[in-house]
Amino acid sequence: MTDWLPPLLLGPGWGLISQLLPCPLAAGWTVQQDLPLPGPGGGYSAIQIEPATHRVWLLSDLPEGELSSWTLPLEGRQPRRIRSLQLQVPPSVTQQLDSEGLVIEADQAWIATEGRRSHERAPQLLRFSLGSGEIQASFPLPPAWQQGLESNAGPESLARLSRSSEPLALLMAAERPLRQDPADQVRLLRWHWPAGRDPQRDPPETSEQGALAAPAGDDWGLTDLVVLHPAGPQPPLLLTLWRRYQDPLQWSNQLRLYRLPRAQHLEQPLQQWDLQASGLTPENWEGLSMGPTLSPGQPSLMLVSDDNRNPFQTSRLALLRPRRSSQCTPEHAGSERR
Repeated sequence: MTDWLPPLLLGPGWGLISQLLPCPLAAGWTVQQDLPLPGPGGGYSAIQIEPATHRVWLLSDLPEGELSSWTLPLEGRQPRRIRSLQLQVPPSVTQQLDSEGLVIEADQAWIATEGRRSHERAPQLLRFSLGSGEIQASFPLPPAWQQGLESNAGPESLARLSRSSEPLALLMAAERPLRQDPADQVRLLRWHWPAGRDPQRDPPETSEQGALAAPAGDDWGLTDLVVLHPAGPQPPLLLTLWRRYQDPLQWSNQLRLYRLPRAQHLEQPLQQWDLQASGLTPENWEGLSMGPTLSPGQPSLMLVSDDNRNPFQTSRLALLRPRRSSQCTPEHAGSERR
């Protein structure tokens, strides 16, 4: 997509968003760090930075159900595990936890667990205590999702949809098309609490949030997403992480930028980036989060990979920064290449 179109679509809201993205968009990303994570552990499927403490939370999809916090890999230092929390789930909730999506909210962790098309291992939204690891609540997906999700095909992504100053709302994504959907799109689901309801006590409601056009070709899956909020009333943008596996042990990875779709609406990408072309190690990159600010006005992204407990793969942590032309400043972003 041409670089003048996103500013035109977003209007004055583009100035804030553009600081988090390459400028021009086609400039792509620089891989600032790409390093293996020390063991024990593995199976990392989601990542979130905790701004107040500058810690990295990593979620594992291994049956042990581990959520761990790490130091940031800044100034050449290797990340160091600080804490490991075992997520405690009774068999009545699921026979085996398969944690895929993560949102840290105050003293709670919201987790999307992937299903296997069975009552014993159904896809769900779970809420845990961040202090003890004990499960506090579980919520089933809507019938259309339960019936349509393929086995081991999601939900794979979970993100905070609302701004930090607003009541909590979550955005969930499948990894691949539901059975009843076209083969070239992936569906989104919104979880929200009506006015007067407390996310720490009351069950959420769900509503469809449209779909995203998938990359061309077979075997692509949506594995994580981040919600970006423009200034003013403009709708959010979604920065999404996609992966593809092809034998023998070949991985492809993309970032794709979309507007948040309306219900029953399909959004095409505003821009897409081949991460291997940027120098990222081909791997099973599963988790995506906004990263630390590397310097004033220089934000970053963080990614984590799932080693699948395969001796030919590694658990890795990557730090990406957007490439920016010297002419790209917040003051000029709103008129970028018009």
